[in-house]
Amino acid sequence: MSELFAAFGINWKLLLVQAFNFGLLLAVLWYFLYRPVLKMIDDRRQKIAEGVQNSEAAARRLLEAKTEGEGIVGAASREAEGLVATARARAEERAAEIVKTAEVQAESALADARARGEEAKRQTLKESEREIARAAMLAAEKILREKHS
Repeated sequence: MSELFAAFGINWKLLLVQAFNFGLLLAVLWYFLYRPVLKMIDDRRQKIAEGVQNSEAAARRLLEAKTEGEGIVGAASREAEGLVATARARAEERAAEIVKTAEVQAESALADARARGEEAKRQTLKESEREIARAAMLAAEKILREKHS
């Protein structure tokens, strides 16, 4: 083997020292450079993974909040529609009551007016009968006076 090294002009002692230096340089670079860079890359990868997970969780929470908000708005809308329907029904009932009351009052006022009209008519007839009777008496008295005079 030394002939092979001699044929290519290689000094095996120098090659051994260079191999040792290369191994030492490799160990130093691996310890001081490669491991910290790998640690930094792993930390960065972990932070990115956490960021992605946080982003996905935030998206899920946003979707849940949106769904919940739509549910609340829908429930509030249905409740408002129910309240409006109830209010309309009450208003219609109240309007019907008011109309019925007005009709009853109108009928009562009409009946009262008819009764007053009938009473006025009777009194007028009685007064007319009295006036006619008195006029008849006066006429009879005048006729009797003229016959006796």
